[in-house]
Amino acid sequence: MSANPVSLKQVLDDMARALTQAGIESARMEARRLACWALGCDAAGLLTRDTIPEDARGRLVSAVTRRCRREPMAMIEGETGFWSLTLGVSEATLIPRGDSEALIEALLALRPNRVAVRTILDLGTGTGCLLLAALSEYPEAFGVGIDLAPEAACLASHNAARNRLETRSVFLAGSWFAALKGQFDLILSNPPYIPVGEIAGLMPEVRDYEPTRALAGGNDGLDAYRAILTEASDYLSPSGLVIFEIGQGQERDVTRIAQEEGLKLCEARSDLGGVIRALCFERKDSTLSPGHE
Repeated sequence: MSANPVSLKQVLDDMARALTQAGIESARMEARRLACWALGCDAAGLLTRDTIPEDARGRLVSAVTRRCRREPMAMIEGETGFWSLTLGVSEATLIPRGDSEALIEALLALRPNRVAVRTILDLGTGTGCLLLAALSEYPEAFGVGIDLAPEAACLASHNAARNRLETRSVFLAGSWFAALKGQFDLILSNPPYIPVGEIAGLMPEVRDYEPTRALAGGNDGLDAYRAILTEASDYLSPSGLVIFEIGQGQERDVTRIAQEEGLKLCEARSDLGGVIRALCFERKDSTLSPGHE
């Protein structure tokens, strides 16, 4: 015989209290979100319930324990949203963040013609979020995603299938441009850009649960940009774009490195917080102006 259901309000109160004690901001909101996850309902569905079954309560206890250890919500839920996609996440990759959508917004502003982009390369693809978002907007494009970790490349491949983009993408394990041939209309990258000395001061959700290799960008945070930009021109089509995510305050240094490698800045776009997050480059001899094909 199953146990009697318990009061949802009481469970939410207990969860919010535990999350608050663990230093979680918006504890009440997160408690409701976890309840929706455990019950398999949305926020509106939660409002129709007065009790929670014992089996769902068990899932919640486990989830709250994990969250109190500062494990990210997305890893507990196993997925997150990015652009118009739903993506699986794991400890092998960074969790996609809304700030990164600035790269896709910049791309659409520079290449509004949806058949103008045919080939895409995503370096450090992680979950595949940038490549898959770009493919969802450019229906005739094919993309290649590269990640140093085989587990990340595998996850990105599963995300492509989940979003019905598997026939227009391939994901490989490797280091930047190694073993690649050809040129691409678009090179995307959200590389590691946190100076190593700042890693210890990151919020625990990032520092303790996301892979250090995807965060640490060397002593000044710029190692990956140097490595990519040294070779980028060899893989960029004559009218192609390179679009990077950058950390706060890195726009001047990344632009300088790009200029030294024969590229010029054609767009800088801020995230919702007003921080310049996406830098877009093209060849110095490119005849295309922003917003035109």
